[in-house]
Amino acid sequence: GGPCGLWRIPGRILVLHSLRYLDVAVSEPSLGVPQFMEVGFVDGVRFVRYDSEWGRLEPLTQWVKEAADPEYWDRETQINERNQQVNARNLEILRERYNQSRGLHTRQRVYGCDLLSDGSVDGSIRYGYDGRDFISFDLGSGRFVAADSAAEITRRRWEEDGTVAEGFTNYLGHECPDRLRKYVGYGQKELERKEPPAVHVSGKEEHGTLILSCHAYGFYPQTIAVNWMKGDEIWDQETEWGGVVPNSDGTFHTWARIEALPEEREQYRCRVEHPGMPEPGIFAWGEAGKVGMMDGVGSGRDSGSEQGSRAGSDGIEERDQDSSQESCGMEWSGSGAGGMGRDQVGLWIKAGFQCGISWDGWSRIGAGLGRDPVGWMEQDWGGIGAG
Repeated sequence: GGPCGLWRIPGRILVLHSLRYLDVAVSEPSLGVPQFMEVGFVDGVRFVRYDSEWGRLEPLTQWVKEAADPEYWDRETQINERNQQVNARNLEILRERYNQSRGLHTRQRVYGCDLLSDGSVDGSIRYGYDGRDFISFDLGSGRFVAADSAAEITRRRWEEDGTVAEGFTNYLGHECPDRLRKYVGYGQKELERKEPPAVHVSGKEEHGTLILSCHAYGFYPQTIAVNWMKGDEIWDQETEWGGVVPNSDGTFHTWARIEALPEEREQYRCRVEHPGMPEPGIFAWGEAGKVGMMDGVGSGRDSGSEQGSRAGSDGIEERDQDSSQESCGMEWSGSGAGGMGRDQVGLWIKAGFQCGISWDGWSRIGAGLGRDPVGWMEQDWGGIGAG
């Protein structure tokens, strides 16, 4: 099924469980925009959060709060404190490397691992600066990919060092999956539940072109395949996908869109496959001018915005685990924080941590679907300026 979900069409390898971390460091913190923030996700569910204003790793689910030992919270808090210091140095190095003036700059990282249905493990680490690609490392290739000449300096230093790739490989291939298995054990009842999607098919004509949209709502887990078919063939190359986006009730939604000739409308069907469905569903748009609503396989829920691609998270200012997700219309476009004013950056970061951002805008780094690690990554030995 295309990039809208980690599950592809039948016969492909499935992602059974995923562990991801998203962190953001800023050069000039302000009220509501801490110097350093990190949120962890298991199977797309927020389960821990750290920010420098609060100063301690917090549980975001009852299962990790009850299961993790007290030493875990102390240890992970200390690691985040060290990463905060390292990132402050890294931001200064990057500002000088890009020959920029002082002011508000951001450093983003997404990292983690996946347990796959064939028993293997996949994972990646992706860095960004001011909302743009910087450098990535993929477990499968074992290579660093630099996005520009400034990142090329880091790539050369890390490759010459040798221990950076070794540390990343060890973490992504061993420590991260070990942690993921442990967390899945902690939250097994919650994480292994299955809620099938409601499917909504619609269409509209613009300038002689028919735009068909297929929305899947209210499903859990986030693993899903949504494909447009013409006749009996899946037309992935012609399809545009939205991200798998969290709802405030712990479920997800996504969409897939395709352009067609109006006279060929009846040839198109939307195919949806999800663990909560007994078999894949095939859905068509209803009568001309009408919306086809297919909810026989689930019930509709809060759909939020269809823009962007996100992976749930918590608010920065609100400490309540159930904080509102009204800001989820914020979109990560790949241009990121660069050029934004301070208030806009604050809103962008807050939206990212309320709604989550899976950083699909980082298109130049071919690191797959943003698989990502935990609150490890003691960057002291492998900082941006290492070498």
